[in-house]
Amino acid sequence: MTGRQDETASSPPFDLLFEQSPDACIFADRNGAIRLWNAAAERVFGYAAPEVLGGSLDVIIPERFRAAHWRGFQQAIDSGSTKYAGRALTTRAVHKDGRSLYVDMTFALLKDRDGAVLGALAVTRDCTEAYLAQKALRERIAQLEKQKT
Repeated sequence: MTGRQDETASSPPFDLLFEQSPDACIFADRNGAIRLWNAAAERVFGYAAPEVLGGSLDVIIPERFRAAHWRGFQQAIDSGSTKYAGRALTTRAVHKDGRSLYVDMTFALLKDRDGAVLGALAVTRDCTEAYLAQKALRERIAQLEKQKT
């Protein structure tokens, strides 16, 4: 069993599940070109799908992290596995308007029936507000700890 039931009149098409997901979903091919970009990705990153489809993931990756990103991306594509599978990673991203974002991302490599890697899927949530609130709280706690000594 693959976790997919036979399609019936009552089951939604998979493209609708992708498009209407409340989380940003981005699929990039083996070369890192964006092939799928849903409505939630538009909300999180500010780019409409036609602006990014066929383009590089660099559009949302801060410049200082790009080299590391591409090393990890290529290693995952070549090896067929990612060290981040099954867990969320909080990382930096860039919005269309230039502001920095903190995002929680989960990753999956999509493979064909023969196991060949087709590309990578990232499912993302903007966690900027929560991340900054937690950072401020940690800083305040550290400040109070210093005052005690």
